[in-house]
Amino acid sequence: MESERHVRFFRNGRNQAIRIPREFELDADTAIIRREDDRLVIEPVKRKGLLATLATLSDIEEDFPDTDSGTPPLDDVNL
Repeated sequence: MESERHVRFFRNGRNQAIRIPREFELDADTAIIRREDDRLVIEPVKRKGLLATLATLSDIEEDFPDTDSGTPPLDDVNL
């Protein structure tokens, strides 16, 4: 894989843009762009994993129904 490639700027409406060559595509839907001196750095926004997503959820305040009521204890179940 090539580590650099020359690209041309073009206008997309009022924005300056470049086409990202296939070999530099990022596996993300969104990215963060920042300027470091005379460079632009583009970083993909990584998708959160399930545990990170669950950690952002608020606690459930309602009580769950007792689904074990009326069922025999596990010790009494014959397999």
